[in-house]
Amino acid sequence: MVLSMSRATRAASRLVPEIPLLRRGGKQQAPEEVAVPAHFVCPISLDLMRDPVTAPTGITYDRESVEGWLARGSARCPVTGRPLRLADLVPNYATRRMIQDWCVANRAERVPTPKVPLGDADAAEAVAAVSRAAGRGDVPACGAAAARARALGKESDRNRRCLAAAGAARALAAAFGRLAGERVEGAGAASGALGEILAAATVFFPLDDEARRCIASPASLKSLASVMTHGGELAARASAAIVLRELASSADGRTLEAVARTPGMCDALVRLVRSPVSAPATKAALVTAYYLASASDRAAARLAEVGAVPALVELLVDADKGTSEKALAALDGVLCADAGLAAARAHALAVPVLVKKMFRVSDMATEFAVSALWRLCRAGDAGAAACRAEALRVGAFQKLLLLLQVGCGGVTKERASELLKMLNGSRGSVECIETVDFKGLKRPF
Repeated sequence: MVLSMSRATRAASRLVPEIPLLRRGGKQQAPEEVAVPAHFVCPISLDLMRDPVTAPTGITYDRESVEGWLARGSARCPVTGRPLRLADLVPNYATRRMIQDWCVANRAERVPTPKVPLGDADAAEAVAAVSRAAGRGDVPACGAAAARARALGKESDRNRRCLAAAGAARALAAAFGRLAGERVEGAGAASGALGEILAAATVFFPLDDEARRCIASPASLKSLASVMTHGGELAARASAAIVLRELASSADGRTLEAVARTPGMCDALVRLVRSPVSAPATKAALVTAYYLASASDRAAARLAEVGAVPALVELLVDADKGTSEKALAALDGVLCADAGLAAARAHALAVPVLVKKMFRVSDMATEFAVSALWRLCRAGDAGAAACRAEALRVGAFQKLLLLLQVGCGGVTKERASELLKMLNGSRGSVECIETVDFKGLKRPF
């Protein structure tokens, strides 16, 4: 039976709503993107300008792009090649208004009006405010001035460079040293002010020699340890760890020894590893621990005494690549001390974790994992023998063979070869297993 045209049309109309739109509809054409007018595009970045400024040559650039160009050492206009200075740039308000109107009409958005960049006089005044408040011993005012300097520095690279040229890092370090005698335990005013000063200092890295000397004073180091341990806010504890890492990464042996001798410093570092407040703070604490342990056996022993080994081993179980590299470096440094070796040999996960991290992390992680395992197994006592037996049981022999086949050089190759010789002598009485009971650990073959 053939339906009439009208009845067929009515039947189809009843069925159409039940058919998914993606099936009954044709391909939806995406709306064509409106081309940005050429005079709205920065000649350097080739993107839409947000804060147009005009040079004496008549060429208009985006402020961030042209200031970055000049900061990289270029002193000429990118288009005309004529001399150009930062002070010659003039805001182009007319072009900025046209760009904003065009964005509203074509992109349903409005380019925010940029803030006025900081001038030399304003930067000098912001830095002087920190110094004046610290000189008066006005803790709340100093913290507020440091917070303002930090906010200004984070607005743009130009503001940061301007404040740095005005001596912001030196002023903040000096203020921290002056206020270091204040009590910082708890969430009091002094603790908050010191936290603001440290947070502001992180904006102006790297610190110059004078700023590092202020931070490295005994009173400042003691306050850093106290803020890391008892800081009222997590951000203050993280900032203290980051400033300490900056100090340790460029310090000499005498300064590192002073840091290690500071009461509570090693405890504070281990606490940040055991109870993280943020990923940057944990990594900063690991880097600092590595520098301290590498510089002095006394510091390595002190870190071991306050529980660095179990904290590092447990952190390594599920750590990401960056954290694993830094934790393995710190662990290898702590194992230079007898107390570190004893703590690692007594920990059930130490050898399995090192074998696990020997592959599939990075070349740096492999280097430190092999070195740490070599330190644990090289002695002739019962503890080293137990480590060798455990290493064989979790597949270290096979991984070391593969490592030498794949290729490694320098000290890592020498220690891997020595480890193979050590483990080969114990293979007869130990049954090797293929995997370790860790998430994600597999055979290297």
